Amino acid sequence: MLKRIVLLILFSTVNLLGAGVVSAADGDQLYNFYCAQCHGQGGKGDGPNVTQDFATDPRNFTNADEMQKLSDADIKNVVLDGGPAVSKSALMPPWSKTISEADVVEITKTLRKFCNCEGPTG
Repeated sequence: MLKRIVLLILFSTVNLLGAGVVSAADGDQLYNFYCAQCHGQGGKGDGPNVTQDFATDPRNFTNADEMQKLSDADIKNVVLDGGPAVSKSALMPPWSKTISEADVVEITKTLRKFCNCEGPTG
């Protein structure tokens, strides 16, 4: 009986943990899970983690003038390597150990929807 209870608890825990896994194919979900805390649900840089004493404003992804200057490779680099790797704020952490390159591609598609723009190619 004890074995059944332990297995039931273990199975329930695994199911709960698995429920939190975000699909690689859904850039909106990935963005909401990893990015929205600082960049906001709508990408305006107004997430709930941003306070008045924040050292810098997170990037506003709805600003097409600024976003169209960034290539998809630029975005990928800052997401994977963090702000300091591209001479930006250390508040932007490196996500390379957490987010796969395939997931960054999907997140980038979401960012492009926010700005309704494309970056430079090549």
